Amino acid sequence: MTRTPPIAPAPPALRIRVRGQVQGVGFRPFIWRLARARGLTGAVLNDAEGVLIHAEGADLPGFLAALRAEAPPLSRIDGLEAAPAAPRGDADFTIAATAGGAARTRVTPDSATCPDCLAEILDPEDRRHGHAFANCTHCGPRLSILDRLPYDRPNTSMGDFPMCPACAAEYADPADRRFHAQPVCCPDCGPALWLEPAGAPPAEGEGRPETLPQADPIAEAARRLKGGEILAIKGLGGFHLACDARSEAAVSLLRARKRRPAKPFALMAADAAALSPYASPLAEEAALLASAAAPIVLLARGEAPLAPSVAPDQDRLGWMLAATPLHILLARAFGGPLVMTSGNLSGAPMVTGNAEAREKLAGFADALLLHDRRIARRIDDGVARVALGAPRLLRRARGHAPEPLPLPEALRDAPPVLAFGGQLKAAACLTRDGAALLSHHLGDLDDALTAAEYDRALKDYAALFDHAPAALACDLHPDYRTTRIAEARALETGLPLVKTQHHHAHVAAAMAEHRWDPGEGEVLGLALDGLGYGPDGTAWGGELLLCSYAAYE
Repeated sequence: MTRTPPIAPAPPALRIRVRGQVQGVGFRPFIWRLARARGLTGAVLNDAEGVLIHAEGADLPGFLAALRAEAPPLSRIDGLEAAPAAPRGDADFTIAATAGGAARTRVTPDSATCPDCLAEILDPEDRRHGHAFANCTHCGPRLSILDRLPYDRPNTSMGDFPMCPACAAEYADPADRRFHAQPVCCPDCGPALWLEPAGAPPAEGEGRPETLPQADPIAEAARRLKGGEILAIKGLGGFHLACDARSEAAVSLLRARKRRPAKPFALMAADAAALSPYASPLAEEAALLASAAAPIVLLARGEAPLAPSVAPDQDRLGWMLAATPLHILLARAFGGPLVMTSGNLSGAPMVTGNAEAREKLAGFADALLLHDRRIARRIDDGVARVALGAPRLLRRARGHAPEPLPLPEALRDAPPVLAFGGQLKAAACLTRDGAALLSHHLGDLDDALTAAEYDRALKDYAALFDHAPAALACDLHPDYRTTRIAEARALETGLPLVKTQHHHAHVAAAMAEHRWDPGEGEVLGLALDGLGYGPDGTAWGGELLLCSYAAYE
């Protein structure tokens, strides 16, 4: 007779390590509620590797299963390790103070306003009605306000705004969706919003001029837009320039002032209903528009007319839905489609500071819609489209950066590398722990200000993620700025430098993105990307390459 082996008893306590996108997304209060509902005791805390849990009680297996199945919407669990631990005899389950250490956790991208916060800002009876900075653990600013890890309020630009008693009570209540939502605020304690005419006597620093009238800034901004004016608007990761997308006079004036004669302008609608006269997105496109990342999505033109110079000779237009409370309130007050393009001189980096905007955008805009929350990191809007039924990211920026891309299993143990990218549409890439972490889109390094921003981003990401590369990688082109930076860094540090042919790098990147295992053999890659420097010293054009990760023919 065969005996069924006895089922091993569950350990009395577990030490659980969770890695991934688990900070700033309501993960600790989720764990707190889950543990209490299952009668467990112990504690949960943030540290530099992610989230650490000590749990003890009878229903540990159920707790582990629910941890994965019911995780918060913005969280991403990359790794979960549970090991038996010695019982501590805790009387309750608590949320412990954050622990320090080397920064290895994931930084959450900025996220579009969630339905709950949207309902609050539109509800005249809610204390956050009309509040341009409403957020919770399910939405709001993250990377754009982060100065350093771990992601706690003092380490963000919201540390400048002490919470009022009502917000502090929400922040301290694990049952509230704003529990430990680091940017939590309300009209009584949050950033101030105001509208000032371009060229007005500036305030000192980033604050509001004392002589400015106390008019409703959203209503006044909408009135000016309806009158054909151009506005500079301080967003999450930088300034936008906005005008009425139906007014040819306004759009033509913006083109002249911005010195952008033909390149298409991005457009914004308040919501899907407001977009419908101007575009009919497919289901996949609608899902992209409504996603937490809220990128600009390229859509076929609709029937309703727009200013002809919005996107000359283009059959697709770049649309986004208003993603922040400020943009939602403004778009609704305006009541129509808006041009929403980067606040910069064409080719230069986006403006981020109030003083900088007063200096550099006064020649473009008739008025500036400003607030006093500091932008810690310049981040453009992301751009995407649907092709062959799947979303394709064209510019990895707000809402996506710095979410890492998992590498093929065979590359998981590769040493950490810093890759410097190309000369145009530049972005840096840090690899470690089995993932590629791409910086946000930085732009074309032919521009001196963009080049300075690139240098700043290299230092910023190295510090933010405590990244110590074992090797450096750059393009084969000897005159790329990124190549010269990489060569100087290799000389300074003694690290090995790998130079890669431009189109081989593109094909290898596509292989890695699709997690092509090196053991699966070579691929035939078609790279149609203008010019790339060849090993023979000539400029290569479109290339058909037989590739492995290490070589090509």
